Amino acid sequence: MNLTIGSEDLGAFWIAFGISAVLSLPIMKLLVAMKSRQTVSQHAPEGHQLKQGTPTMGGLIILAGVLGAMPFVHTSVSIWPLFTLIVLFAVIGFVDDFVVPRLMPGKRGLGWKQKILMQVVAAVVPLVMGGITGPAALGTGTFVILFFANAYNFSDGLDGLAGTLLVGLLLGMFGLSFSGQPLITMGGVPSANQWYSSYAPPLLFVFLGAVIPFLFWNAPKAKVFMGDVGSLPIGAFLAGYWFLTQNGNDYSSTILPLPPHDRSVLFFCAFFVWSLVMIAELVPVPLQIGSVKLFKRKIFPYTPIHHAFEKAGWPETRVVFVFAICQLICSMLAITLVAWFR
Repeated sequence: MNLTIGSEDLGAFWIAFGISAVLSLPIMKLLVAMKSRQTVSQHAPEGHQLKQGTPTMGGLIILAGVLGAMPFVHTSVSIWPLFTLIVLFAVIGFVDDFVVPRLMPGKRGLGWKQKILMQVVAAVVPLVMGGITGPAALGTGTFVILFFANAYNFSDGLDGLAGTLLVGLLLGMFGLSFSGQPLITMGGVPSANQWYSSYAPPLLFVFLGAVIPFLFWNAPKAKVFMGDVGSLPIGAFLAGYWFLTQNGNDYSSTILPLPPHDRSVLFFCAFFVWSLVMIAELVPVPLQIGSVKLFKRKIFPYTPIHHAFEKAGWPETRVVFVFAICQLICSMLAITLVAWFR
C-alpha cells in the first residue's frame, strides 16, 4: 500500500478547517437568533430532556467548510455530482429541521413518506449526473445512499457521537482509497494511482477538516447538535462517494452492483465491514417498528441502538467512546482485509 499525503490533501484540509472554524461562531449566533432548538421526544431515554432547547442545525458548520473548500479540490473528474448530492440532502434537512416546525407548529419535521420521496429524488439526480443510468445500478445506488443518509442521521443525538463516528468513517475511506483499485474498472476509468492521488484523499480531507470545529461545539456538554441539515447530506456523501468516484461512468452498464471477479467481491466485503456500525444504527429501527405494529412487543430495549446502551445504564460518554472505537476497528479491519488479499 503506497500511503502518502500530498500538498493537495493538506491544502484541502486547512481550507475546510479554516472556513468552518471562522464561520462556526457566526453560525452558532445565527442558530440562536433563529431559535433553531432541539426538540426531545417524551419517549427519549432518561436524561435526554436536559438537551431540550439545545441549538440544532450545527451541521451548517461542517457544510460551510465542505462546500467552500470543494471548488479548490483539484480532480481528474467532476465533483459536481457529489456537490449536488450534498446540497440536495442539506435542503431536505433544512426543511425538516426548520421550515416544517415553523409552518406547522406541533410537528417535529417531515413525515417519513415525504422525507423518503424527497430523498429518492435527491439521490437519483446526482447519480444520473455521474453517469449512472442503468435501472439496477441506479436502484442500488439510491438504496445505499438513502440507507447511509438515514443511518448517520440516527447517530446524531448524543454529545460527540455523530462527529467522532464521521472521523472513524473518513479514516476508513481514506485507507481503502489506497488499498487497491476502484470497485469496477472499465474503459475510460482512470487508473487506480490517478484516481486516488487526484481525487479521493483531498475530498476526504475536506470533510475531516470541516468536522473538527463542529466537534469543538458538539463535545460534552453539547452546545449544538448536527441536525438533519448536516447528518443527512454527510450520510448521503458517505455512500455516494463510492458510487460516484470509485465505480466510474460505465457503472450503468452492469446488471448487478459488482462484476463477477474476486477484486470486486473483496471490496464489497470491505465496504460491508466498514459499514457495520451504520448498519447497527439503522437496521434495528424498522425491525422494532415492525415488531411493535405486528406483534405488540419490542425486540430491542430502545432504538436507535445507542440508546439501548443508555437504557442499560451506560453513561453517555461511555456509549460514544465505545461506538467510536467500534467504528475505528471496523475501518481498520476493512483496510486490512483489502491490503492482505490484494
